Amino acid sequence: MDRTLLKSQLERHEGLRLKPYRDTVGKLTVGYGRNLDDVGITPEEAELMLDNDIDAAEKHLLTVDEYNGLDPIRQAVICNMCFNLGFYGLMAFRKMWKAIARKDYTEASKQMLDSRWARQVGYRAQELAEIMRTGEVER
Repeated sequence: MDRTLLKSQLERHEGLRLKPYRDTVGKLTVGYGRNLDDVGITPEEAELMLDNDIDAAEKHLLTVDEYNGLDPIRQAVICNMCFNLGFYGLMAFRKMWKAIARKDYTEASKQMLDSRWARQVGYRAQELAEIMRTGEVER
């Protein structure tokens, strides 16, 4: 098979859609005609997407002085929150950021838990707040 020819044809015929859409028969589709309803994605594709999303979150966070001043364990907490909330949602935690700037991790933890986010995500917030408070994580 001429893979180059096929790829060129499929790119032209299917078109690139970077956001999910419903195709002509109502199937959820993305990319170059990937049928998410019937085919989904592979574990390897999910890992690649996760790595790309982590890279994107950290790229934003590297612009924040308070983030750069954290140890790697607490940076992971903040990146986890950024992944979940989006960068601008995370930046709205003003009191948490002020506590981090003072290296008052107990207060930062309290501010994390005193939020709508914490009520929405439950255990995730409790776990992350405890890691922020102690700087320690169970693996």
